[in-house]
Amino acid sequence: MPYGDSLTRKNETSDARLARLNAELRDASAQTILRVAMIREWRDGLTYVSSFGAESVAMLALIAEVKPDLPIIFLETGMHFPQTLDYKDELIEKLGLTGVREIPPSETERKVLDPKGMLWKTDPDACCALRKVRPLEPALEGFDAWITGRKRFHGGARMSMPVFEFANGRYKVNPLANWTPEDVELLIKQRNLPRHPLVAQGYPSIGCWPCTKPSDNPDDPRAGRWAGQEKTECGLHVDKTERPRVF
Repeated sequence: MPYGDSLTRKNETSDARLARLNAELRDASAQTILRVAMIREWRDGLTYVSSFGAESVAMLALIAEVKPDLPIIFLETGMHFPQTLDYKDELIEKLGLTGVREIPPSETERKVLDPKGMLWKTDPDACCALRKVRPLEPALEGFDAWITGRKRFHGGARMSMPVFEFANGRYKVNPLANWTPEDVELLIKQRNLPRHPLVAQGYPSIGCWPCTKPSDNPDDPRAGRWAGQEKTECGLHVDKTERPRVF
């Protein structure tokens, strides 16, 4: 099949495209996967959704090498650590990222559903839906695919994650799926990239401040996320049919 032919790719079914891409790139480097996604497969229909968290700098640096103006969605939940917001600004300047878009939750929905900012305590699934899942849906309009920074070593459902997925009507690209913690550290050190300041304080995974704690569990870098709860994902990477009904 002539993969360089955009019309041929456009006429592929999602199953056929996934099979082709995963067969071709399952063992490819992150740089190769990104170049194929950004230049060949979805030149004008691709975005990256970034939390600007503990490991985000690795993906952001790789993207900046190829396409520093790639649209990057940052979900401004209103619950980020101040250090995360400062770190975001630092990385935008250092890496020359020009496509970052800050997406807040609906102010109308927030006033109705979480007027006191305490929904995270009474219903964390609803809080994630309000501040992350629901805002992302309109933010992804116009994009055929989005890049994630997920890695198999994060554990849980991510352990069997392929490099390319199709969910909720869009492709997802996971260039770092095969990476280890050592791969992340090596890239950061080789390129002298700044670390999120909370990493040095024992936060290997960083989300919103109410639901993120330090963790010293080397076997589960996400152990500090929603600690003490059954919840392990915010919902962005859960199929719509499997998300909890919250409102």
